[in-house]
Amino acid sequence: MADDVAPCTASGYLDPSYWDGRFGKEEHYEWFKDFSHFRHLLAPLLSPSLSVLEVGCGNSRLGEELLREGVTGGVTCIDLSPVAVQRMRDRLAEQGTSGVDVVVADMLDLPFESESFDLVIEKGTMDVLFVDSGDPWNPNPTTVDNVTKMLEGIHKVLKPGGKFVSITFGQPHFRRRFFEAPEFTWSVEWNTFGDGFHYFFYILQKGKRSPESNSHQVTLPAVPSFNMLHEELESEDYIFCTNVDEL
Repeated sequence: MADDVAPCTASGYLDPSYWDGRFGKEEHYEWFKDFSHFRHLLAPLLSPSLSVLEVGCGNSRLGEELLREGVTGGVTCIDLSPVAVQRMRDRLAEQGTSGVDVVVADMLDLPFESESFDLVIEKGTMDVLFVDSGDPWNPNPTTVDNVTKMLEGIHKVLKPGGKFVSITFGQPHFRRRFFEAPEFTWSVEWNTFGDGFHYFFYILQKGKRSPESNSHQVTLPAVPSFNMLHEELESEDYIFCTNVDEL
């Protein structure tokens, strides 16, 4: 990604005008790797009849990849940026691709009825809410409120038994406090992907939370704790710097 696309400060990612400006220049960018890197984790969750919501689609091609995987129950992609949405609509029209509905919407105020989707996916979208969060062990109240709003909306639009997939830099000891809040009924599993640097792939299934155990860990390798700084790593806009005191 070109250096002139990144904002001057990390908090710039929270400004909607930044995204309009960026998507006006940028044709395509995949946050946290493209579909090929996590297909082995996502494909087993897919079936033709699924209705899918992608939250914060930007200019990703994940929606098209889901169609290629045989999802025919409807794919809806949302983004806060009207520029991103129009450019994706134009791209799909030029390709003659149908089956993906692209909508301008706020992830903190999802405009869908309860129990509308079988699967909700976000890839790097929730991470934007953490760019100005302060201490990762004790995020500021605004971050907590916004992350909670996002998760409440996703929980609401999921059908019973539906799954929420979150692809993120966020480690379990930072994200479980949000995922396992008492108002949510989903189970929590996670895995990792990536060579050298690991990304986290969470699967939360609505209505499957066990009263005996809040979460189930799937072969999680030891990974050091990270704090977010505004630089680049492996073509990402975020870098998580090792906190040596916690090793």
